[in-house]
Amino acid sequence: MLEKLSSVLKNTFNKITSAIFIDKKIVDDIIRDLQRALIEADVDVKIVFELSEKIRKKALEEKTSLEKKEHLIKLIHDEIIAILGGEKKELTLKKEKPEKIMLVGLYGGGKTTTAAKLAHYYSKRGLSCCLLGLDVHRPAAPEQLQQLAIKAKIPYFINKEEKNPLKIWKQFEDEIKRYDIVIIDTAGRDALDLDLITEIKKLSEKINPEHAILVIQGDIGQAAKRQASEFKKACDIDGVIISRMEGTAKGGGAIAACVETGAKVLFIGIGEKLQDIEVFNPTSFVSRMLGLGDLEALLEKARSVISQEEQEKIEDRLKKGTFTMLDLYEQLKTMQGMGSLSKMVEMIPGLGKMKIPSELLEVQEEKLKKWKFAIDSMTKEEIENPDIIDSTRINRISKGSYVPTSDIRALLKQYKMVKKFFGGGISDIEGMDQKKLAKLAKKFGGKFKF
Repeated sequence: MLEKLSSVLKNTFNKITSAIFIDKKIVDDIIRDLQRALIEADVDVKIVFELSEKIRKKALEEKTSLEKKEHLIKLIHDEIIAILGGEKKELTLKKEKPEKIMLVGLYGGGKTTTAAKLAHYYSKRGLSCCLLGLDVHRPAAPEQLQQLAIKAKIPYFINKEEKNPLKIWKQFEDEIKRYDIVIIDTAGRDALDLDLITEIKKLSEKINPEHAILVIQGDIGQAAKRQASEFKKACDIDGVIISRMEGTAKGGGAIAACVETGAKVLFIGIGEKLQDIEVFNPTSFVSRMLGLGDLEALLEKARSVISQEEQEKIEDRLKKGTFTMLDLYEQLKTMQGMGSLSKMVEMIPGLGKMKIPSELLEVQEEKLKKWKFAIDSMTKEEIENPDIIDSTRINRISKGSYVPTSDIRALLKQYKMVKKFFGGGISDIEGMDQKKLAKLAKKFGGKFKF
């Protein structure tokens, strides 16, 4: 994601820290590199030059108690965060049943997939959610919503025959009242025309949603500005979700363009899986680009693949010292659901800056699969009390699972580390300050061998 900008930011900070002193030439060189990278990330040229002048003026003229190098690094860091939206904005749920979230946008923006992701996201946080399909124009839109809802195990309401979205709303209006949140998928168009605006306004008036959210794809870059601006006028959107942010060089342009219109980015879609949606936090986003990690996003990702009840159960067992191999098995499944280890590594402070070969990460993921096979070949007694597993038992497990004994020994070692390391539970990790989190992450990176 935004690899070029990420690389330039890292090089820029390295250039500043290695400079003997900060003068006009150094500042101009750094600004040129930043301009090039931001424009390649499709950020509007006007915004780029305004940012450049602000950095140049403050770096050379502003008086500060900070040392010049620290001052320049902070300036660049803060200004990049500012053009990406500044402080994180979360969707404020009023907790009225049902909380209606209506998704709007053009064809191809990813509304239906995002609707399912959003329902999955909130359901994993203990809220009852359902999906309502009001896209009556796109062929197979109800079928797609149905398939995604079944996959996410989310209740859904569709009518494949009805072509009037207001009638569908009326049909299911009473049924959805028992849910905490209803995510409403609406129709799009090839362009923001009068018909679409009229339909959205009618739906908005009838449904009276607590939130209207625009869904647009990250690869449209600066074109996001017009969409955000027009939809904001048409239906008073109170936020944006940017889909397809994985691997797109234009994502920076899409984010900055939305921010420029006053429409804050609430979530970003970073993959095809249901859990591949993140609350957008500009500070954490920049931190990850700099290779400084993002533990908050990592913890959020964990919550997306394990229910609150399951999480509390694991924490309770860890604290009581009754953590079994079956619990580790569930944690391994959770990790696999969180996506590739390469994405997870980016979120861990200290590891994000390391150049870990992709081949090595692939081997690590393969090892996780082997560990699952090994656990499946254990007896109930071995799963509940792994300390009894000796060489004879390891050989038996190896033959039953076709997993080498060396991998089984590594699994047993991992079990002991996890039990010892996470004895306090994930809630204790969430309560730590940034310094302690960084220390924990350093320890994590040094001790855990996947």
